[in-house]
Amino acid sequence: MKKETGFFAEFRKFIARGNVMDMAVGVIIGGAFKGIADSLSADILMPILGIFTGRISFSELSFQLGSAVITYGNFIQSIISFLIMALVVFCFLRAVNNLHAKKEAAPSAPAAPSKEELLLTEIRDLLKEQGKQ
Repeated sequence: MKKETGFFAEFRKFIARGNVMDMAVGVIIGGAFKGIADSLSADILMPILGIFTGRISFSELSFQLGSAVITYGNFIQSIISFLIMALVVFCFLRAVNNLHAKKEAAPSAPAAPSKEELLLTEIRDLLKEQGKQ
């Protein structure tokens, strides 16, 4: 059996690592969540904001510049979708960081006394005994 070396062997080793697989799952879930955030923005938030601006939907906001139609309402919707995604990622990372901080703040088992500490404890105890006599 021939041992594989070179670019493709290194690439296969890279892909097989756990953190790459975790990242791939995160990208897939993030793509699915983007659809939810876009829908929340376009189908729920924008019509509510449209009530206050007298418009039904921001996607109708546009102007014509020569023969080009600039639909800045879609851009506004994209910004709101981005802010929703950023808020969710921030909340998720904040929760993960809080969990890690709680693990780090948990009291650890006391360390075993060093030889020096044991010797000092013996000396202290001997001095106490001498003081009582």
